[in-house]
Amino acid sequence: MKRGSVIGNVAKDLGIDRGALSSRRARIDTDGTDKRYCDINLNDGELIVADRIDREGLCGEKASCVVKHELVLENPLELHRINLHIQDINDNSPQFKEDLINIEIQESADRGARFVIEEAHDADVGQNSVQQYSLQNNDNFILAADGNTIELVLEKELDREKQQEINLLLAALDGGSPQRSGTVVIHVTVLDANDNAPVFSQAVYKASLPENSPVDTVVVTVSASDADEGVNGDVTYEFGHVTDDVKKIFSIDRKVGEIRVVGIVDYETTRSFEIRVKAKDGLGLSSYAKVIISITDVNDNAPVVSLKSLTNPIPEDTPPGTEVGIINVQDRDSETNRQVRCSIQQNIPFKLVPSIKNYYSLVTTGQLDRELESDYNITITATDEGSPPLSSSKTVQLSVADINDNPPVFEEQSYSAYVTENNKPGSTLCSVTARDPDWRQNGTVMYSLLPGEVNGAPVSSYLSVNGDTGVIHAVRSFDYEQFRSFKVHVTARDNGSPPLSSNVTVSVFVSDVNDNSPQILYPAPEGNSFMTELVPKAAHGGSLVSKVIAVDADSGQNAWLSYHIVKSTDPGLFTIGLHSGEIRTQRDISESDSMKQNLIVSVKDNGQPSLSATCSMYLLISDNLAEVPELKDISYDEKNSKLTSYLIIALVSVSTFFLTFIIIILGVRFCRRRKPRLLFDGAVAIPSAYLPPNYADVDGTGTLRSAYNYDAYLTTGSRTSDFKFVSSYNDNTLPADQTLRKSPSDFAEVFGEMEECLEV
Repeated sequence: MKRGSVIGNVAKDLGIDRGALSSRRARIDTDGTDKRYCDINLNDGELIVADRIDREGLCGEKASCVVKHELVLENPLELHRINLHIQDINDNSPQFKEDLINIEIQESADRGARFVIEEAHDADVGQNSVQQYSLQNNDNFILAADGNTIELVLEKELDREKQQEINLLLAALDGGSPQRSGTVVIHVTVLDANDNAPVFSQAVYKASLPENSPVDTVVVTVSASDADEGVNGDVTYEFGHVTDDVKKIFSIDRKVGEIRVVGIVDYETTRSFEIRVKAKDGLGLSSYAKVIISITDVNDNAPVVSLKSLTNPIPEDTPPGTEVGIINVQDRDSETNRQVRCSIQQNIPFKLVPSIKNYYSLVTTGQLDRELESDYNITITATDEGSPPLSSSKTVQLSVADINDNPPVFEEQSYSAYVTENNKPGSTLCSVTARDPDWRQNGTVMYSLLPGEVNGAPVSSYLSVNGDTGVIHAVRSFDYEQFRSFKVHVTARDNGSPPLSSNVTVSVFVSDVNDNSPQILYPAPEGNSFMTELVPKAAHGGSLVSKVIAVDADSGQNAWLSYHIVKSTDPGLFTIGLHSGEIRTQRDISESDSMKQNLIVSVKDNGQPSLSATCSMYLLISDNLAEVPELKDISYDEKNSKLTSYLIIALVSVSTFFLTFIIIILGVRFCRRRKPRLLFDGAVAIPSAYLPPNYADVDGTGTLRSAYNYDAYLTTGSRTSDFKFVSSYNDNTLPADQTLRKSPSDFAEVFGEMEECLEV
């Protein structure tokens, strides 16, 4: 039958639901290592041909050929034996051992003499085997066939002088359909004498031979005698028509007739042999005998352990008593030699439970935990009852499948991260690590920040965490002066289903760096006003004059302040407290000391590197303000002085090109319009930036062409003054708001009022 041909429907015959075939893992098994010739279709339950079946190869000349299989169902284990009876078809033709048979016959042979011819062999059995023989028509011989005995019968006496050789064609026919045949040529030689054929001492020889007998073991000796004398009475022995397998196991001594072992004798392969032996004399007359050799079994086969089914891997939450595998044990020996005991090692959560026939179930006996033991090597040992007993073992590797039963666990209960302020965004703060003993995705940990707020802002605007590595990065730059520490919560979650997670607290501490310069509260920052202090002339050494007050937004040593006088009008007159900022006189004030004292004080912190700030302190040595002659030397702060210097240099550079022209113009005007100058002691030159806003240059040049005199009245700590307009050296210079609106008489009134004020 072709592969895939349907043999029958086992599901229907056994009353099994077709849908249960797949769920119960239905399959066809064979005994031992036999080849599997059929299979089952799990969709419809049909038994189909799995491989080519050769009856002659399986059963040889046996009339009945049965191949045994088993249908195995799991959950629960169920076993059904299937016997396939192999029917023979006529696929082999009859064959003779030789293509040419030589026979020598004495011409004096009587009519009716019989000469044995070796029969033809057909591998088929029953009706498909050899059924009849046919001999070509001739004048001397006819054919007599009785079962397996074929004889050539002399029907007419031979005459050597007429015909020394005769060729006959013998055909063997089987009973198959279509009929097959085989032929052989019989060559007959007519001799002058020799009328006796060899005769065996027994028609049938029987012997018993243990399997695995060593090579050259004598099995049996056949013997035949010939009544003739000399060469005609010499008998030789040979096998008749035997298979190649027999020739590989046995041989016969041509002279003695001893049958010896030349190959491996295996009881499990062939339990008996039937051999035709031919005895032939020197001139070609022959006879046949049958030798039957029975093979006895010895315990030469160890049990074979086969794993028929295995659930691998098995979940770690599998309950005790669950069947995880099916074991089959076979021993090819017979009787007590094939009785087998099966066991596994101790101290594992599994056991073997005997099931049907030679099947065992591998069952769990305890709770499994993949995190404690992920793999089991189960050794199954089978021992037979032979003498001596033989055993074999098989190791089954069983893996435990993971389930997500363990949440991630952080290596520490809490984490602390320290970062200096003014850090770069993206810098690494710390790393959190969580371990999950589960496997693969169940043990793959992902990190994230729990939603929350820090100082009213989302935590994600401050920190980020790498989902794969757990490294925490700063999203922004931190400022110690805004906050010194905060806490966030990190979640570690696995990828199981459902996912498990755990949280940990991360405390972030911001450390201070010296990033803030000291801030001077008193005196007021330069540029806003003149900070002037009066120092009595009678002040003694150590007298408190003033105090510099400063603060630093940093903390710790970065906020420790020290005060230093970096520049002063009289270096030996004043000193400042290193940490208090108090300005005191070092000695008594004398008449020779300058009335105006300018101190530049530097305030430094104790950071690394140190930051500083400076301020100017203006001191007037006087008992009252009326004694102050002028304040023109009191300058602005150092920064404005530098800026003014830069502006003056720029103006001078530009004015150089026009200097000659300006001198000529001024000289001409000076000669034409010279008037008496009004001089006032104590006049202060005020920069143009402080001129009243209602004054302008009528020529539109942006600079005043003539000088003005003012009376200046200053108060301590003030940069503003009240000025009184007196007179202009240039009659053409007018107040901006009166240039177009007032007459000359109006100007005269104004000037008169001013003169009166000056006289007062």
